[in-house]
Amino acid sequence: MPPRRAGRGGGRTGRRGRGGAQDSPAPAPRPAPVAAPVEDDDMYQEPYKQIIRPHNQLTNLSETELKEEHTRVLTANDPNKANNITKYNYKDRCYKLDPEGAGDHLKIHFSLDGCVLHKDSQDAKEQEAYEAQKKEFEEEERKKAAQQAAEAGEDDMEAETQESGKNQFNYSERAAQTFNNPLRERGVATKPPPVVGFSATVSQWDIYDSYMNDYSNQMAEQEILKNAEKKKGAGGGQREATFDEPTQATAKGSKDDMVHSVKMSAALKILERMANQNAEDEIFQDFKYWEDASDQFREGEGSLLPLWRFQTDRTKRKQVTALGWNPKYPDLFAVGYGSYDFMRQGSGMICCYSLKNTNHPEYIFSTESGVMCINFHPNHSSLLAVGCYDGTVMVYDVRNKMNRPIYMSSIKTGKHTDPVWQVFWQEEDLAKELNFFSISSDGRVANWIMSKNELKMEPVMQLKLVSTVKDDPEETSLSGLAGGCCFDFNRVSEHLFIVGTEEGKIHKCSKAYSGQYLETYIGHHMAVYTIRWNPFHPRVFISCSADWTVKLWDHNVAHPIMSFDLGNAVGDVAWSPYSSTIFAAVTSDGKVHVFDLAENKHEPLCEQKVVKRAKLTHVNFNQVEPIIIVGDDRGGVNSLKLSPNLRKVHEPYDEEGVMIEHDPVQLQIDKMDRLLAAADTKPAAS
Repeated sequence: MPPRRAGRGGGRTGRRGRGGAQDSPAPAPRPAPVAAPVEDDDMYQEPYKQIIRPHNQLTNLSETELKEEHTRVLTANDPNKANNITKYNYKDRCYKLDPEGAGDHLKIHFSLDGCVLHKDSQDAKEQEAYEAQKKEFEEEERKKAAQQAAEAGEDDMEAETQESGKNQFNYSERAAQTFNNPLRERGVATKPPPVVGFSATVSQWDIYDSYMNDYSNQMAEQEILKNAEKKKGAGGGQREATFDEPTQATAKGSKDDMVHSVKMSAALKILERMANQNAEDEIFQDFKYWEDASDQFREGEGSLLPLWRFQTDRTKRKQVTALGWNPKYPDLFAVGYGSYDFMRQGSGMICCYSLKNTNHPEYIFSTESGVMCINFHPNHSSLLAVGCYDGTVMVYDVRNKMNRPIYMSSIKTGKHTDPVWQVFWQEEDLAKELNFFSISSDGRVANWIMSKNELKMEPVMQLKLVSTVKDDPEETSLSGLAGGCCFDFNRVSEHLFIVGTEEGKIHKCSKAYSGQYLETYIGHHMAVYTIRWNPFHPRVFISCSADWTVKLWDHNVAHPIMSFDLGNAVGDVAWSPYSSTIFAAVTSDGKVHVFDLAENKHEPLCEQKVVKRAKLTHVNFNQVEPIIIVGDDRGGVNSLKLSPNLRKVHEPYDEEGVMIEHDPVQLQIDKMDRLLAAADTKPAAS
């Protein structure tokens, strides 16, 4: 007989045969009897366990498989939290899987803030101290009450005093009354814009007729232009351009091209300026409205606020050799580019910048030789005189978009043999012909007359060397002419002008006497780079030199009135247009020095470094706005705003603080006269 195998979930075999296990699914359990008689044998029998097999349990498992324990892992992850979210990426234009972050799988079902304090904490100690103090206070109150009752004759002292406790139903209401702002009605009545009714009917033939009329008008204008050109050619030699009429840069036939039309060019220029001003709004706001408030607390000191830097890629390897503001448009200035190094000469360039568009020049003109000097005509603001390193002088019309001058000197008409260091426009002569002066290191001062077709040269004077006491007159006569570096014409006496030379001497000359000097001033030991008359006082002029000094002169005195040592070679000096005692100078160490002789006769009010590892070459004041522009040897031009202490005018006031009516020019002359009197100068007989 085979051994009996007990399956999992099968009952134990007894005499009653309960729970017999079979391979087929077990039937549903029968209900237990309500009251069955208990036999004696059943009382000592071990309790048995009846295991009911689920109806969906696998039946073909072995005993080992049934006894195998399976590990169940409980995790704290929230099954309702999505972990594969995709989002649409508009940049890549596709759906991308959103990276799963840390996530918050914590769910709080119940939260209750407790009031239990740790016994060792500071709060618990304070609570215990408070309760002890409270008990002492209550004990004292109880003793006082008992004493008062004994004094009143009450014998019932043994009555238990009822402790006073807080009653949560005893409360008091507290209200606050605030002020409510009254409501006000406000109405605004506006007048509606006028409305005009318009109606029209447009058909295809009306549009065609309009286009045909416009085309016929354009053809008529072209025919008139051709006839005018034929008449000019038949009448004689055609001049290149004049200052009285703007030059036609493009043919009229280009009107059909809307993209390259004049209207489109003007619209694009306005749009470019608007975009530039919006991009640099903070700098424009500082230029117009910002004032240095610290000037109120520091007397005798000022500062310069950097604004813009004007530079293009084509001028990075060139040096700024000339600066000049336009006399009619205060936002327009011209910059000349060349080189002061004899061994590194190349082509030159002229760029006209505007403060309304600081990113790119308005006009660009290129020259074969380096530009050394420029000067705008005071009356005809579109004419620009230019002097070059090869001795050529030219006249440009900035309205002409063609990259060539309208007048140019040549060997046939006359030409300097050395670099032209300065040009200066003069008043029209008796024949109403425009003319300008030039000075060169070949020792000649020339007058250039703009005739109908050419530029004529008239020699004014030759700069002869002046022999000193130590020099031999014969050696002086054999050495040649003095090299001219700069000159300037007097605003009051038109015939009077002063010349600075490479030898460091300054000569006072006259247009009427071309053979000799009126006076020679000896004060500099090296080349004089710049010399300028005072714009207000007719006797005072200033000079700067490579010997590190700036000197103030009276043309009636042979020696300098004041001298300022700036510690480096001074490249340029300029008078301010609003005060007779303020001037600015630039040095080769990259610093700008601003002086006000009415405030300090010895030290500058401002000494500020503008550029690093570059030499400043030129400086110029704006005639309207309180800014200056300075150029360096790296092809850049920096604009700087003067603080209030650097542009004081010193208006006269009476004892009551009321401004006295005065002539502004005479006020500046009197201020300079007081300075000359304090310098203790004795004018020589003129």
